[in-house]
Amino acid sequence: MSDALMSFADGDSLLVAAPDAWREACLAVPAMRALKRAGVSLTVLCPERQAGFWLASGFGDLIPYPEKVSVRRLAALLGRFESSLVWEAGRAADACAKAKIARRFGPDLKDVAKRLTVPIDVATRPGPIEHRVRFYLGIAGHLGAETMVAENFTPLVLSIPRAMDRVLLVPDSDFGAHFEWPLERWVALAKELLERGRSLWIATSGPRGEALAAAVPEAHAEAWTLPGLDDLASCALCIAADGSVPHLAAHVGTTCMVLFGPGEPEWMRPLGRHHAIVRRKVECSPCHASKCRMDLRCQLELEVTDVLCAFERLSAG
Repeated sequence: MSDALMSFADGDSLLVAAPDAWREACLAVPAMRALKRAGVSLTVLCPERQAGFWLASGFGDLIPYPEKVSVRRLAALLGRFESSLVWEAGRAADACAKAKIARRFGPDLKDVAKRLTVPIDVATRPGPIEHRVRFYLGIAGHLGAETMVAENFTPLVLSIPRAMDRVLLVPDSDFGAHFEWPLERWVALAKELLERGRSLWIATSGPRGEALAAAVPEAHAEAWTLPGLDDLASCALCIAADGSVPHLAAHVGTTCMVLFGPGEPEWMRPLGRHHAIVRRKVECSPCHASKCRMDLRCQLELEVTDVLCAFERLSAG
């Protein structure tokens, strides 16, 4: 056990600034569970929109802050802490520094290190792509937590009945339009699932979902805002574009089938071996451009039959 963790276990508290993005928040949970299991007293500093997510995830000590709070006002809330952990640059990291928290841990990255007193080396070695969750686990491990424990990765169990024939379709991605499969293929998929007797829900929180619901009026349409954990937990399967929703669905134990386009599943697939990845690997992926610079072949070459085959394998397994 490291000296840093021993001092936490002796009664010191650790302020942890939650990642701002939903996907990153989900991937940080196993590392934060590891720290908590090691005896660290955690307080989570998070945007107000994440408060319910962290409470449901078992972190009861929260400091939620408004989206537009100033760094100065946020820092005024943090003066009682002696130690903090940040994962990324942003207002939370700035506030920890402005509050002059004595020990400020975080990754030794260009935009973060200047706000820290104890930068942690997160350099990666050449080799196969590592899942993003290892970034968070590596930092928790540096602080002495035992990270590779099954309990750190267990999905939430919510008191929501799960309808075993209910399939949620999420055609919109919060990462941009080039992460989205063509609408006409979503329509064909939805109609085929209805013919197979599935109870179909469509998330209509974006334009593609609204268009899909209009084209398939037999399905139940549901408009909800992230994180929407109860709605996600009520479904047996979530078929979604690569985005934040499948990570949140996996977090509450819903099996996911993610349609990957420009993203890299080895780096950012939802946590859990039982989830399915469907993609047509093309020469230009993975791609980190803000929009497709070619012909969107990673989406256009993915056929409805590919998705249905993956669906059949999941159903059989």
